[in-house]
Amino acid sequence: MLSQSEIKEIKETTEEFFRKMAFEVEVEVLPQQDLTLPINLKTDDPKILIGEGGQTLAEIQHILKAMLRRKIDQSFFIDLDVLGYKKKKAEYLKELARSSADEVAITKKEKQLTPMPAYERRIVHLELAGRSDVTTESLGQEPERYVVIRPYP
Repeated sequence: MLSQSEIKEIKETTEEFFRKMAFEVEVEVLPQQDLTLPINLKTDDPKILIGEGGQTLAEIQHILKAMLRRKIDQSFFIDLDVLGYKKKKAEYLKELARSSADEVAITKKEKQLTPMPAYERRIVHLELAGRSDVTTESLGQEPERYVVIRPYP
């Protein structure tokens, strides 16, 4: 677990990072969950920070984590989000997974989803893991890796 002083250091470093990039953001550090420290950003222009399909957000998170690793000598992860984007995206992916699985179960024909990053594929796999009528598999090479949902034999 991170100490209060380490959490304060993370928040200050995050604020400084965005200030130097000339982005006006409000940094909200949420309670730590296991080794992950959720950080929510509030801004008037979230599209620039999120980027296409969340790619910019993922890259910012990677850079920020590398900076923080130099300052804090402890194992932890950060989960950077902008105005709840990731939560909304996860709900969308879960619904997509369920509806696609229902379609596969009825038609008995496999369905290929569009390419997505690893963390999004993981959401789909986990959402359908408990179902006995379909199975999932990731195929292809990054960055074009995708999920296939198949009827279970």
